[in-house]
Amino acid sequence: MADPSPDVRWTAVRDAATGHGSVATLSRALIHEGDARVREAIFTALVKLASSESIDVLLQSLRSDESHLRTGAMDALRTAPAVIAVQLPLLLADADSDVRLLACDLARELDGAVVQGLLCALIDSDPQPNVCAAAIEVLTEIGDGEALPSLARCADRFPDDPFLLFAIAAASERLSAPRG
Repeated sequence: MADPSPDVRWTAVRDAATGHGSVATLSRALIHEGDARVREAIFTALVKLASSESIDVLLQSLRSDESHLRTGAMDALRTAPAVIAVQLPLLLADADSDVRLLACDLARELDGAVVQGLLCALIDSDPQPNVCAAAIEVLTEIGDGEALPSLARCADRFPDDPFLLFAIAAASERLSAPRG
């Protein structure tokens, strides 16, 4: 995986994805890999391995300062809704507001009342307006009228944030409308 040729590294990643103990190797390679195709292969391999160690690498990548690592991890996690379902409550409660914001985006991959409940609980308590806005955007897509009380409480908590108030009004209008 240290070969100068991206094609050789890509092949090495695909070979490593089936081997025992490959998560540590893939994790180290991910940090230094500069080729997008090889990075994508690493993320794909980590998802396919589906071990707690490989998922931890993906979750840690959400915390990276490197946008290509965060994006790659998000794309990889989107292909594993079962992993998202398990991790979402923890991600939405993370101390890092950037992780909570990304978790809202991952919630799009799931549907149902459980996700709505998690997002409503988030907008009822999260101190960051941008995190609430991300959750409201997703609620607008997947939610229903049961989210309206949480939206109203969120508006009460951020009365001086015009963007958030606009988002809440738009979401409330959409969720109040009869579904056809």
